[in-house]
Amino acid sequence: MSPVESLSERGDVLRMLAASAERACGGSGRLVLLRGATGTGRTALLEAAAEHAATLGMRVLRARCTPEDTGKDWAALRRLLGEEMDFADDVPAGEGDAGPGEPGAPHPRAYATRLWRLLLRRQADSAPLFVAVDDVHAADPASRRWLTEAARHLDRLPVLLVVTERRQYDIERSGAGLAHALPPDLVRTHTLAPLSPDAAAELVRAAFPGAEPGLVADCVRAGAGSPLLLRALLDDLASGSAGGGPAPLAALPDTCAALYPGGYPDAVSWWLACAGGTTSAVARALAVLETGGAGAAPGTRTAPDARGIAEAGGTGEDGEAGACAPRAPAAGGGAPAADGGMPAADGGVPVADGRPAACAAERREVRAQVVARMAQVDAARVAGWLTAMTRLGLLCQDADGLPRYAHPLLRDAVLSGWTSGRRRAAHRTAAEELMRRGADVSVVAGHLAHASVVAEPWAVDVLVQAAAAEVRAGRTRAAVTFLRRALDEPMAPGSRAGVLVQLGSLECAEHPAGGIARLTEAVRLPGGPRDLVRAMVALATALARSGETPAALRMLRTEETRLADHPDLIRTLRAVAVLMSDHELGALREEYRRRRGPDGDSPDLLGAARQALIVRYEATAGLISSEDATARIRGLLEEPADPLAEPFLLGTAAVVAQWADELDEAERLVRRALDALGPFLLHPMHHVLLDVRVDLAAARADFATVLADPRARPPVTGRPGPGPGPASAHTQAVIALVETDRLEEAARLVDGFDLRTAPDSWRTHRFLYARGVLRAATGDPAAALDDFLECGRRQAAHEAVRSVVAPWRVGAAECRLALGRPREALALAEEELRLAEVWRTPRTLGRALRVLGEATGGRRGLDLTGRAVEVLREGPAGTELISALVSHGRGLAASGERSRAREPLREAVERAERLGAVRLRTVAEGLLHEGGARRAGTPRTGPAALTASERRIAGLAAEGRTNAEIAALLHLARRTVETHLTAAYRKLGIRRRTQLPTALRPAPPGAPAGTG
Repeated sequence: MSPVESLSERGDVLRMLAASAERACGGSGRLVLLRGATGTGRTALLEAAAEHAATLGMRVLRARCTPEDTGKDWAALRRLLGEEMDFADDVPAGEGDAGPGEPGAPHPRAYATRLWRLLLRRQADSAPLFVAVDDVHAADPASRRWLTEAARHLDRLPVLLVVTERRQYDIERSGAGLAHALPPDLVRTHTLAPLSPDAAAELVRAAFPGAEPGLVADCVRAGAGSPLLLRALLDDLASGSAGGGPAPLAALPDTCAALYPGGYPDAVSWWLACAGGTTSAVARALAVLETGGAGAAPGTRTAPDARGIAEAGGTGEDGEAGACAPRAPAAGGGAPAADGGMPAADGGVPVADGRPAACAAERREVRAQVVARMAQVDAARVAGWLTAMTRLGLLCQDADGLPRYAHPLLRDAVLSGWTSGRRRAAHRTAAEELMRRGADVSVVAGHLAHASVVAEPWAVDVLVQAAAAEVRAGRTRAAVTFLRRALDEPMAPGSRAGVLVQLGSLECAEHPAGGIARLTEAVRLPGGPRDLVRAMVALATALARSGETPAALRMLRTEETRLADHPDLIRTLRAVAVLMSDHELGALREEYRRRRGPDGDSPDLLGAARQALIVRYEATAGLISSEDATARIRGLLEEPADPLAEPFLLGTAAVVAQWADELDEAERLVRRALDALGPFLLHPMHHVLLDVRVDLAAARADFATVLADPRARPPVTGRPGPGPGPASAHTQAVIALVETDRLEEAARLVDGFDLRTAPDSWRTHRFLYARGVLRAATGDPAAALDDFLECGRRQAAHEAVRSVVAPWRVGAAECRLALGRPREALALAEEELRLAEVWRTPRTLGRALRVLGEATGGRRGLDLTGRAVEVLREGPAGTELISALVSHGRGLAASGERSRAREPLREAVERAERLGAVRLRTVAEGLLHEGGARRAGTPRTGPAALTASERRIAGLAAEGRTNAEIAALLHLARRTVETHLTAAYRKLGIRRRTQLPTALRPAPPGAPAGTG
């Protein structure tokens, strides 16, 4: 940017200077004082005025004052008149030869007057003078007195004296200005304002004509209204672009490291140096306060320290109430937050009259106090500085009314002058001050993450609490950072083991073996028995998930000896061993036999968690009814449970309740168990609970929720290979894709796993069943039969004969019917019914009756499928009832009762339409068409085709809500919302969100319905 470009919005002062120069040429001089903050273009303006004066024939004298001149008398004047000038020799005779400050010297004002006459006699006689003095605030006192005295003699002389002076609000009070001792009529003062956003934007577009609007706006904010900073920034962008052309950026970076050659941070550093060391310390303390509260990991949040300031805004420096109006109790009772701070919501808790708990003025006052404490300066001066810098443009007010840097790049440039050690010390001071004021733990922890060691117990507590909050919010990377920082603090072995367990759990979530070293360290630390059990459970779970189940079992057996005096904890560990060895060692079977034998353990010695596992084994082995299993589980839940064993009990109870078609009860148990686990993610029941949750969605035929589960995604590699094998979410996702007629997607998901190398677990058994469902749907009953039979063989090897986990006999019977082997199908169907009549739940019994009816045929087959329909009406509204209706309708049509067949087939179509079960709907519609009936009246497209969930979500989207807002409002996963919206777009025939309001309107009367 050229000096001329720096004069944007300076036309008025340039015209005033031109008029003053012409007036001086006519013999009427004056003093013009140009004041402004650092970087506002005072020097460029002075040079432009000097150039114009030269064109008028004026003789130009220049001097630029520097801080080094302060201790040298007449330094500025010597620069102006020339170093060869000998002031003492030119003093009029009779006054002696002494110079100023020497014995016998004249009074300073008299000396200055005589020097001014000398200037007039030697300089002004030949031509009008333009005297330019830059940065007069740095001039030596003698030269300043001379300039002040000169101003008293200019009104009738051909001399224009133009002086620039830095005047801005700094923490250290500046001295009096040059004109403070002059009458107002002797000086013309003009204060330079910062560049307006429009003027700054024009300069950016002049430098980069093709700049995107976002880049222009960023440059304007980073320039902060200062021509100096904006010029340096644009020079960096031009120098750093390829070939010296316009910068190909869409937006500015947040760090100065991305700039080349670095003129912008140098300009900021110079600006701070001009402001003084105390102001620089305050500016950097404010930058630290912003960056620390922004969280410790990238991508967590953007500067949430506003919330901390809002919460800390209830008291002043000495604990007195702030300047805002008194706060009424909150509507909910106004109880303190669990972490000791005030509860917060968007900068303060709403109270009865709707006012925020901490007003903007109070928040600004608290911020000034915190910054002042960090920089060890007067808080009142900091408050004034924040106001002044906001007026200048270096700071701006955020949504909470708090001043912060106008752009992250500017903040980074301010911080670049501090070493890492000073930053850590400042973060520590910020954390201590915010903690003292009761700020939110996440904000305090954000500073602790960057701070030096505090060595106080509260530091570990804050970091652990903040990590737990980050886990609940789904921000595990920030939680890992907080816990790693907590390990730097001194703490007792038990507390250290707890932090190691939580950190190891989170690291294992990123990589199966990522946190094993930390968990091993936690197990080896001395501590209480309960701390040891938590560490052992986490380590065993991590080893098992990384494919080292035998090592996990050996560790449990070895470390169990340390708990000899705690039999209850030993029982908890043995329950862990049972869960982990269920698919390899047959531990459940052995546990059951030992319990049933003459020397078996009594139920009291087994513990509630292991008793629940026994009930689970009896359910899969076909030895108990659902009613008995539910009663026994409920009895166990009524007994007091040890907190360490409770997740095992609740998780197993949720599994049994889901098998027993008690879906609402299972859902409540899952929530209780997950709440009991809290942020303690690495636990053998955690995946079990997530599996139950996706199974519940599948039982309700909520395909969108099933497919939205993040664990249902294909393997990262996208190709078969060794690994942990498929999860239950993969199984349910394959079935959901088949039911929604997305067979290609289902095939890609299936191909992502090589079941030959997958672990022999019940999750793999279920995935075999899902692969069989896909192969049957794609017209390959022989391959599907192999999958179903292999699933049954593997389950039978573990004595899991009942198909509550995977109904493989039903699938195998259907395949044998398709292959023309009805007798073999009948044997499988009869065995399935025998086992179903023991368990006696609507889904298992209805499935068995349906397939037996299909295999039997004839009038008895119709009776069986009709009975299946009635039984399934009492269970969850899933796809089993639709399949039974289709089978019954097909049987009626085959027996010649086509008119009777239409009723169950139409009902099947309607139910399939509501659930989005495209495959079954297609089958039912095909049978209706074969029977001579028109297609069902339920529309397949248009607003009427939307399910209740799709309509609700589409309606919220049409109101302008984002997917994240809808997910939060309806307590759904964001991917669930996206899946529902995708289905709604397809049914409505639209592609854009903006089309939703029009597409959701009902069709006008008489308009044809969409038929899709």
